[in-house]
Amino acid sequence: MSTTAGAASRLAGALAIVLGTKDIPLRLRAWDGSEAGPEGAPLVVFHSRRALRRILWSPGQLGLSRAYVAGDIEAPDDIFATVAALSSVGKFAEPGPFRRPTVRELWALAVAAVRLGALGPNPARPPEEARVARKGRRHSRGRDAAAISHHYDVGNSFYALVLGPSLVYSCAVWDSPDTGLNAAQEAKLDLVCRKLGLRPGLRVLDVGCGWGSFALHAAQRYGADVVGVTLSAEQAELARKRVAEAGLTDRVEIRIQDYRDVDDGPFDAISSIGMSEHVGREKLGHYVSRLHALLRPGGRLLNHAISWNAGPTDPDPDSFIPRYVFPDGEMLSLAEMIGALEGGGFEVLDVEALRQHYALTLRAWVQNLESHWDEAVRSSSLGRARVWRLYMAASALGFEAGITGVNQVLVQRPGGAEPPLRRTAWL
Repeated sequence: MSTTAGAASRLAGALAIVLGTKDIPLRLRAWDGSEAGPEGAPLVVFHSRRALRRILWSPGQLGLSRAYVAGDIEAPDDIFATVAALSSVGKFAEPGPFRRPTVRELWALAVAAVRLGALGPNPARPPEEARVARKGRRHSRGRDAAAISHHYDVGNSFYALVLGPSLVYSCAVWDSPDTGLNAAQEAKLDLVCRKLGLRPGLRVLDVGCGWGSFALHAAQRYGADVVGVTLSAEQAELARKRVAEAGLTDRVEIRIQDYRDVDDGPFDAISSIGMSEHVGREKLGHYVSRLHALLRPGGRLLNHAISWNAGPTDPDPDSFIPRYVFPDGEMLSLAEMIGALEGGGFEVLDVEALRQHYALTLRAWVQNLESHWDEAVRSSSLGRARVWRLYMAASALGFEAGITGVNQVLVQRPGGAEPPLRRTAWL
């Protein structure tokens, strides 16, 4: 390890305790200008002692996340390389909840903080940290609405910069890495329409409709009549504007409504794209039964959802994603999702894994964000832009490593017309 005299070497020792490793795979620059760590490793800059104080009060992923979001820590190099290095060692390399420091580790960390003059009160949390736990029981209607608002009501202009013109916030479908994000998102929307067997006159429910991209595609390209529901007021506002501009107000209705409150079925088809992650394991059975009841016999449901591939783990409410990105979100295994759908009376027609596609999508979103960084900060906040940069880069690496996946599960409510004999009908 190469060092220059100063705070950096002791800072490296403190960070090694937090990570649970002997040597850190990062180059650290401390507030006094000193540096420590391997030459050529991704650089992490600690601007002040407050960063270490955050880590001392919340040793692990949460403390580091707060320091980065607040601007006490900077990651000026390739964010993918930085996160990959951090995730390659010690406790950060272990899937699932972060392993808390032992008493001995906490003592050593406190000693390091004393020597660096970093002791002090716990700094205020960054304003971008979610506080939905104050909103009532987990997955109640009110708390779900607060969780959705935290994630999606951060400015439509911010999302437009990150997602691009398609305004689709879910995994695209790529023919090759050179396809381009907009074309890949259009291909995904079209694939969902074909899997659902859409045609003129069919009535479609889009659960978690986002900014209305799928609803618009289904109405414009396939002649469907679509009801889209979302809990985000900002999403609904822009989706309705897009529908009006497309001249489709007679074919597409956008509602601010919980899917549990939809009572005007039946529908011929239902799409749920990137929404069931918000439902939670406890409410999954109710989610399935509600959609089953809203669908006509013979109607199809397309459930597009991220899956957890790293084995059974307990959710960690004090990790970065639930605190800053998806409060109360839960990733279930593909087996759990299929079991719930079959247990709820659906017949599985097709399962398509899109893990590699989401990694490509996330890398494209990070590129969009970094290319429009100043504008993104002006449209939201510096902390919010930092949250999205870190979350999307870490998520891309998770998909590339196979820790997480994403799957489209196509099911049909028994009765009515038989499905096609071969999946080539929609592929």
